[in-house]
Amino acid sequence: MFFSKKKEIIGLDIGSSSIKLVELKEGKNGYRLQNLAISSLPPEAIVDGALMDSATIIDVIKDLIGQAKTKTKNAVTSVSGHSVIVKKITLPFMTEAELEESIQWESERYIPFDINDVNIDFQILGSDTENPEVMEVILVAAKKDIINDYVSVIMEAGLNPVIIDVDAFALENMLAINYDLEGGETIAIANVGASITSINIVKNNVSAFTRDIFKGGNQLTEEIQRQLHVDFDEAERIKVGSKMDVASQPVIQKVLKEASESLAIEIGNSLDFFQSATTYEKISKLYLSGGGSKIKDFEILQQQHIGIPVEMINPFKQIEFNEKNFDLEYMREIGPAMAVGVGLASRKVGDR
Repeated sequence: MFFSKKKEIIGLDIGSSSIKLVELKEGKNGYRLQNLAISSLPPEAIVDGALMDSATIIDVIKDLIGQAKTKTKNAVTSVSGHSVIVKKITLPFMTEAELEESIQWESERYIPFDINDVNIDFQILGSDTENPEVMEVILVAAKKDIINDYVSVIMEAGLNPVIIDVDAFALENMLAINYDLEGGETIAIANVGASITSINIVKNNVSAFTRDIFKGGNQLTEEIQRQLHVDFDEAERIKVGSKMDVASQPVIQKVLKEASESLAIEIGNSLDFFQSATTYEKISKLYLSGGGSKIKDFEILQQQHIGIPVEMINPFKQIEFNEKNFDLEYMREIGPAMAVGVGLASRKVGDR
């Protein structure tokens, strides 16, 4: 797409435990980081993607805008969870205009919600590799009430929501601007949030499979709380390995291993399901992102479980930034949690 003047946008990742703001500037040699901010949300402010405490969320967004000192008003955010359905379907060949007209009734077979209660979008991927007489289409449906809630809080915070994306696609965009994937390579990303883990399997830089697992970092924290009788903040520190006294180390390691294994198995099962249901070649690598992925030794545990290379994502890998303005150690620390935000910030006004 070509624009006479690029309109700047903010990527706003509204997660269940924190909100992340990212602003990028695109230049001749790629992207440059302009602004970055992150702020925690109180528990129960967002539950399964539903905004339960809009007033607090609006205040946090306003606070982030103040921290970042940004003047940009256009914002892109994303949704995930029970209220969003992403399906890859096959349909008879038709033009985009023809599909635009027929998508409502074509969708009814695939979407478990009342068709009048959802916003529907699609992307034509091209002909099916196994049957060239039909085309592959990514179908996305999101509940209107959830979309309206997100649009409302963004507007009340003084911003202009221009795109509502899906977490899995934001991760795909983040990957595309940071990693040079070999042609035909099939990779997976697991974005471990506080309450939801989003899985996206990408082939030829296009989503081939997405799934949300309703388990994340908070469940591990709660398990640590329950077994070690500590408060939430202390359990969080234990989870990432920043608090461990020698006396309780064996107990902590046992609890961490058990809680982490449960999530690792769920992620592994999703990858197995995809590979058993398709003729694609083996997934070559799993990238981990999200604040919940920073569980102590989780990378190693996940690799042992699935038997393929596992790597913690660096969403700033190919993004320039001024080290006077952005502390390198801090960027490494928060990097995995900013992956969705970076993907959102790479969108452009006018994108689908």
